[in-house]
Amino acid sequence: MTDRPYVTVSCAVSLDGYLDTARPPKLALSNAADFDRVDDVRARHDVILVGARTVRRDNPRLLVRSAERQDRREAAGKCRTPWKATVTSTGDLDPGANFFTLGDTLKLVYCPRHRHARLADLLGEAATVVPLGDDVRMTDLLADLGERGVRRVMVEGGGRTLTQFLANGLADELHLAVAPFFVGDENAPRFVGEGAYPWTSDSRAALVEARPIGDVVLLRYALSDRFGGFP
Repeated sequence: MTDRPYVTVSCAVSLDGYLDTARPPKLALSNAADFDRVDDVRARHDVILVGARTVRRDNPRLLVRSAERQDRREAAGKCRTPWKATVTSTGDLDPGANFFTLGDTLKLVYCPRHRHARLADLLGEAATVVPLGDDVRMTDLLADLGERGVRRVMVEGGGRTLTQFLANGLADELHLAVAPFFVGDENAPRFVGEGAYPWTSDSRAALVEARPIGDVVLLRYALSDRFGGFP
């Protein structure tokens, strides 16, 4: 898929590799300066994608918060905040979630074809529901986004979605913010699950940046030969 959108995987983890605690409320892994960095990265993409479990568990807004960055996008002929996308296998989504109700932008929901009619009825005008076959494959999802003119996709989680993109070699770069503490709970969600990842001890990912941001460290990796077009 040489013409697929450029994919940036972005997340924050604890020192022991967790994305969150096992129970609400949502764990804040980053600090204010790193949240602002993420806002800037969001503003440079066309779509922000998360899994349906993240929509249910975290109720994220997935918006560009800075008015200056919104103005810059608008001046470039773009919507003020990127499109939102999520992917679900079960169709278990709440049309009242922040994902659907906040932000004047396109919301896309990818699902298996047998979930399409029910989801379209449930969500109505709150989102565009896109069926992708008997199972949802991220290659098909990216192909659909590419056909819609999307050039850059930012994938923010959760663990299952991150695993699917990384294990299938569909990410071009990884932004990993490491928080200075441990979670220490085996029931908490981890960064990724089991998979046959392209990067192994014999084929290492290329570290292109390591930057302290307050007490958080940003690790940025080049994951494909398409890396380099995103400063």
